[in-house]
Amino acid sequence: MTEPPLALLSGVRVVAFTQFLLGPVATQYLADMGADVIKVEAPGSGAWERSWAGGDTFLNGVSAFFLLSHRNVRSVALDLKSEAGREAVLRLISTADVVVENFRPSVMDRLGLGFEAVRAIKPDIIYASASGYGADGPSRDLPGQDMLLQAITGLAAATGRSETGPLAAGAPVVDQHAASLLAMGILAALVHKERTGSGQQIQVNMVEAALDLQLEPLTYHLNGGSLRTPALGMGSMFHPAPYGIYAVMGGHLALSLSPLSTLARALGSPDELEPFKDDQALSHREEITRVVAGLLADQTLGHLLEVLRGAGVWCAPVNDYAGVESDPAVVHLGCIAAFDHPRAGRVRTVRHPIRYSDAEPRIRHVPPEVGEHTSDVLAEIGYPAAEVQRLTGGVHPPAPETPEEKDHG
Repeated sequence: MTEPPLALLSGVRVVAFTQFLLGPVATQYLADMGADVIKVEAPGSGAWERSWAGGDTFLNGVSAFFLLSHRNVRSVALDLKSEAGREAVLRLISTADVVVENFRPSVMDRLGLGFEAVRAIKPDIIYASASGYGADGPSRDLPGQDMLLQAITGLAAATGRSETGPLAAGAPVVDQHAASLLAMGILAALVHKERTGSGQQIQVNMVEAALDLQLEPLTYHLNGGSLRTPALGMGSMFHPAPYGIYAVMGGHLALSLSPLSTLARALGSPDELEPFKDDQALSHREEITRVVAGLLADQTLGHLLEVLRGAGVWCAPVNDYAGVESDPAVVHLGCIAAFDHPRAGRVRTVRHPIRYSDAEPRIRHVPPEVGEHTSDVLAEIGYPAAEVQRLTGGVHPPAPETPEEKDHG
């Protein structure tokens, strides 16, 4: 017998006006937990993320970018610029617990769907917004794109090396962290609403999400810490040697926070490390890094892992994505999930990242086609069959928009 899906948020309805990565990932977290997430899209073209995919990764014409963040979500297609479409959306919102949006500031107000307008029809609504730079201020209309935020907030400079310059992270970490913060805020507001009956507005922006990611080094800086981008090794401004990544035979090896003396003993106390002591590991870290790099370069990755781990040195292989798939921890945890999509076929992605004792997040809905659930949802909120047909039939799809034309957060 199939186990029931996770139902922690069963009975919670979320109406989502989301696009790109931040908003869809946040609402997918909630959907995985059992919430009924209904995404409102433009008829025809649907959300922008349906038309773009990193690395041009389309599965039988379906964007992998869309597929990675829309499981367990239902889609309705309604024209928000028409009176009938807007009325249907407002009726849908009146049945909801949460509204989530990540358009540019003022877009929802222009559509008549801002916080005050929604609260007027649903006083206990939780209204969650995400943007690049906040709802107001001099930067509010700048594009909220992940690499740009890494640049603005110091993350790229902190990750790079003094010899080669700033370096952005290899994944959209600001988007992902902002999505987690948005979902966390919604969950806290739902607990508050359960206790008091009151809703509220929640706002998350990518600037603060990026700074929150840098809580440790930024706090050192703000309190007089001496931080300096290293020339070699790991892009860290505050860790002592041998902390870093080293080229070895067969790949790269990451060394973490083990004392220099521990590493020296594991390597047989080589003469090259004799001049350096543990208390010099920060002040002489670039010299030490060069020495360690030379000692490791002609040794194999497998041999080093065995010897160093056996001696208590904190180390790990630097995996590429193929290596990640076969890593023992990833395999044991079952981090990679798969589902069958009627058009895309077999889709592999990352599973929901939280484990629960009572049930497991399961896929109730594969990522939907544009407006796939419009008729069902309209019927659920009281529209008769003839009115459903009028709202869903004969709508001409708008021309697809470019990223520059589309309002986004």
